Amino acid sequence: MKTIERISKFTGDTFALWVIFFGALSFFYPSGFTWIAPHITLLLGIIMFGMGLTLSPSDFKAVFKAPRSVLIGVLAQFIIMPLLAFGLANLFQLEPEIAVGVILVGCCPGGTASNVMTFLAKGNTALSVAVTSISTLLAPILTPTLTLLLASKWLPVSASSMFVSIAQIVLVPIVLGIIVKLLFKNQVAKSVSALPLISVVGIVAVASAVVAVNAGKIAETGLLILGVVALHNVLGLLFGFLAAKLLKLDFSSQKAISIEVGMQNSGLGAALALAHFSPLAAVPSAIFSVWHNISGPILATWWGKRSNKNSISSSPVPFTD
Repeated sequence: MKTIERISKFTGDTFALWVIFFGALSFFYPSGFTWIAPHITLLLGIIMFGMGLTLSPSDFKAVFKAPRSVLIGVLAQFIIMPLLAFGLANLFQLEPEIAVGVILVGCCPGGTASNVMTFLAKGNTALSVAVTSISTLLAPILTPTLTLLLASKWLPVSASSMFVSIAQIVLVPIVLGIIVKLLFKNQVAKSVSALPLISVVGIVAVASAVVAVNAGKIAETGLLILGVVALHNVLGLLFGFLAAKLLKLDFSSQKAISIEVGMQNSGLGAALALAHFSPLAAVPSAIFSVWHNISGPILATWWGKRSNKNSISSSPVPFTD
């Protein structure tokens, strides 16, 4: 078990490198990864089940201890990124499938990697976990609704079908994970150290499969999509930070909201795009998965070093409003 724990920690610490490496590999050798595509929904379900295993009542108690901070984070998540995606799709006059893909990833909840990045940035990790949990649980309602409102200009959107998909991929596995943890608390505690390894393998596999299926199209339009995705992510980080600052949250919480807003659950975006639109619509999510695992660690490392240099205490900030 100790060996698995060490491997799990290593893969978690080097997550960004694995995403980049296998993303490149699947682009140049797509035939080795296309077989994964039919199993994307299952992989995400496993990842969400693992998230359920890690959740505890304290994660939800935090919502009542600091409702204003959590509300700001959730609203920023579901307002800033969707509107930025809509604006960028219009500004760059993206073709319909790509435009819908950009909007779809913008309408997804925050990714769990944001919690790790917030910790490395010496941000308010408790706030980050609470916002990720709540936004993920709200995703079955808000993601289809926002996608319908913003993306139907380009392609028909079935919000009800998307609701069912997200419930199956996200809600049911998380609830099952929470139930299993309650019933088998000791056994789960012993195996939870392996979850980072499972998550890394799952997310890398999803991103690689989407890149492999669309390798030809990425070769044609990759630079444009990369530019839009990078801009989307960087602006999300910036506006998330500015929103938290404007609403007078402390600096630790500003960092948490910034990272939470900028880092999306791109795996969910890819799965929804493949299920309800087209493989091409999944490309922005795949590229987002690679890109935000570059920008996130860079920003987190810079903030973390800045905190050390300024002798800011790295102890957790009391999570109250």
